[in-house]
Amino acid sequence: MSFVANGQAFLSEYAIISLLTTTPCDNEVYTLYGHTSIRVRDSVAPDKKIDYVFNYGMFDSSQPFFVYHFAKGDLDYSLVYYDYQYFANDRELQNSSVSEQILNLSPTEMNNLWIALVNNARPENRSYRYNYFFDNCATRPVNLIEQVVNGKIVYEENPEEETFRDIINYLTRHNAWLTFGCDLVLGIQTDRIITFRESFFIPAYLYNAFSSAQIVNPDGTKRPLVSAEYILIETTLEEPEESFFTPFVCCLFLFFVVLFITWIEWRKKKYYRYLDCMLFFMAGIAGCIVFFLCFLSEQPFIWPNISTIWLHPFHLIGVVLFTVKKFTKAAYIYHFINFVALLLMLTGWIFIPQHLNNAFIPLIAVLLLRSGNCLIRNKMNVK
Repeated sequence: MSFVANGQAFLSEYAIISLLTTTPCDNEVYTLYGHTSIRVRDSVAPDKKIDYVFNYGMFDSSQPFFVYHFAKGDLDYSLVYYDYQYFANDRELQNSSVSEQILNLSPTEMNNLWIALVNNARPENRSYRYNYFFDNCATRPVNLIEQVVNGKIVYEENPEEETFRDIINYLTRHNAWLTFGCDLVLGIQTDRIITFRESFFIPAYLYNAFSSAQIVNPDGTKRPLVSAEYILIETTLEEPEESFFTPFVCCLFLFFVVLFITWIEWRKKKYYRYLDCMLFFMAGIAGCIVFFLCFLSEQPFIWPNISTIWLHPFHLIGVVLFTVKKFTKAAYIYHFINFVALLLMLTGWIFIPQHLNNAFIPLIAVLLLRSGNCLIRNKMNVK
């Protein structure tokens, strides 16, 4: 589009700039948190009619090692722009609702915002290092708007105290497995009380904040930040049916299966070494992923993470100890340390300063059971 190359400097006095808030769609996990864009329209612009949407949330999932870079936290997102009609068609196709908030900006403020958007949309400026909590599709627009306003935006703060995890778990409440995954990789810092300004990383929270916000002008007078609100696209999302196979149910089923096999072991006076190797190998692989996120990822709020007590790469060393008979004594020490650590974790569950998903309990109990089983066998000299 030529306006980026030519750097069209000014909008007309009839220009309108608005904030677009998109609801989650029903088929893409990454949309569960909603989306924010900026719309600029000017029917009598000097060069051509303008009706563009600026979107800070674009990424290329086809790039090499996309999942690795996303997990590591060194993935770049981009600002792109396109015709509003394309945006509207895409939202309707995705079955997402779109709400528009007309910003109550002066001509000077609108032109400053327009110039900033045009500059950010240039190829050399459009990419930025994405940060889910502090630098995303919602935080970028609000930062720009706050910069161009001649005065200060004052928000009507919500007195309700919430944590980052409270917000995330509410938005993923219909996807129990996603909640399970988030609870697994997000650490203690996610459970601190979020400030009102920090909550803007969620588009719906930003929308509500803008609805009641005021601009305090340099002379002390006030004006509302939003002059009007409209629903541009309205869709109805059906509440998803809750599946019986939730993480807790599946993990509890695994616990009872392992408990039953352990009971068979004692009845037949045998030791199914392969079971411990399989369980601790899986826990070790999961622990490698958790440790990678904790110590190598640039994503915020990953470390410290209490889940590293029961999921860690050292379980893979344990598998080697279980397998080689000459390491029997070392395997006993490993099981003893693991048993004590997991027992303390379960008994002190309610005092842990990090929210832990209830589905973790049967998984921890599985490892605790197998370590306890090996300790008892060693004491009783049962082979």
